[in-house]
Amino acid sequence: MVRKVALFLIWITFVGYTIWLAPLDQPDTWPIVKNLLTFQLSKVNAILVAIFWLMGVWPMIYACLMFVDGRMQKFRAWPYFIGSNGTGVMCLMPYLILRQRNQEFFGTKDKWLEILERRSTGVTLLLITIGLIAYAIIAGDWEDYVQQFQTTAFVHLISLDFCLMSLVFPLTSLFDDDLARRDIHDARIFWTVALIPLFGPLFYLCWRPSLTTKLEMRWRSVSEPESFAPLGY
Repeated sequence: MVRKVALFLIWITFVGYTIWLAPLDQPDTWPIVKNLLTFQLSKVNAILVAIFWLMGVWPMIYACLMFVDGRMQKFRAWPYFIGSNGTGVMCLMPYLILRQRNQEFFGTKDKWLEILERRSTGVTLLLITIGLIAYAIIAGDWEDYVQQFQTTAFVHLISLDFCLMSLVFPLTSLFDDDLARRDIHDARIFWTVALIPLFGPLFYLCWRPSLTTKLEMRWRSVSEPESFAPLGY
């Protein structure tokens, strides 16, 4: 309950901040977004380019946990995932607040879940992240970025959104439940992932064992006949 209260306070504060203090309906918002979407990168600071596309990586990180979890909830995860690709934590956090704790998974995995479960998906996201951060470091202008952060609502909000994505990940019980589904009970793994922003969750996706092993073990335990010792007389 404490976690849900904390998540709700973060969510309502950010929504209020966006609406009243840093609204996006500014004349300079659409030109920046247009340049980012049409890959006119020479017109946009490389740091902002990296943050913008990393805000596509973050929803995929959450998706790798949410879609397995959503199969066991009373509501599906996909509307929140789709919304988070456009609005970040604003659409993502309602799912994290409303979901119920669940550390089990039953049934079969569809193609989408199989893709999200693959370690290669985590590796791909990690490589994309490394490439974007390298691009920002090499080609970015930090003075210009700081100035835009202070004066441009879009740059200001997307930067805050990126930081909140990192902050929320260890706060939600979604991560704890995913660990439990895979029979991972080592607190050191939790804290390692939780304390390394962005790269911690990415390394976890590259390393975590598949749910398939656990499901097969359960199936075997049910399907294999029990062996009984002979009764003595």
